[in-house]
Amino acid sequence: MTAADAVVATSAADVDHAARDGRTAVLLGCEGGDFLDGDLRRLEEARAAGVTVLTLVHYRVNEIGDVQTELPVHGGLSRFGRAVVAECGRLGIVVDCAHASSATTTDVLEVSNQPVIVSHGQLGQASAAHPRLLTAAHVAAVASAGGLIGAWPAGLTSQSLADFAAGVIRLTEEAGPAHVAIGTDLDGNYRPVLTSYSQLADLAGLLRDRGLPADNIRQVLGGNAAALLRRTIP
Repeated sequence: MTAADAVVATSAADVDHAARDGRTAVLLGCEGGDFLDGDLRRLEEARAAGVTVLTLVHYRVNEIGDVQTELPVHGGLSRFGRAVVAECGRLGIVVDCAHASSATTTDVLEVSNQPVIVSHGQLGQASAAHPRLLTAAHVAAVASAGGLIGAWPAGLTSQSLADFAAGVIRLTEEAGPAHVAIGTDLDGNYRPVLTSYSQLADLAGLLRDRGLPADNIRQVLGGNAAALLRRTIP
């Protein structure tokens, strides 16, 4: 139990139970697998401690793979990185390709026996250039393997919640509405336009006004994430 009286969920069943009871559930994740330091046993220890999501790379190239914001070192996923992805599948840990280069993500998709996520990302556009933005091909690759793109409400492409809603629509058009969720890092360092879960009702209204069907809105605002968890950490 957390200080906020939220349940730490270690499976999709835990999340479902919390939802039925009207309680908040949190999933523990590690942003960057640097703590492994070449030892897969640490991944098993992390899972035993409640970790259910692993973002393979973060702000720098590590021994797992390359990142979007630095020159490549491994040419994608390293040999150790391939072992990490396979072990995540065995242990029931969701693989997160946020911050991973396109080549790293492609390699992850070849190795993983489960769908993966990009927990916080956004499509690039002509008016915004940043290495953290995703290409249409990057998005399509994750979606075609059954994964999810978490739309990141960062100021890289959005100056308002309405801009963010338009970005979510663009993602549903590229990936399909069954492969889009709301991203993490709501209060990151890039002028976020959505900083409170209380704004999700406003976002739902904006998506509805832009023509996204009600069923698809429910998918994006939680249904898709719940479905992926049931497949990966039942």
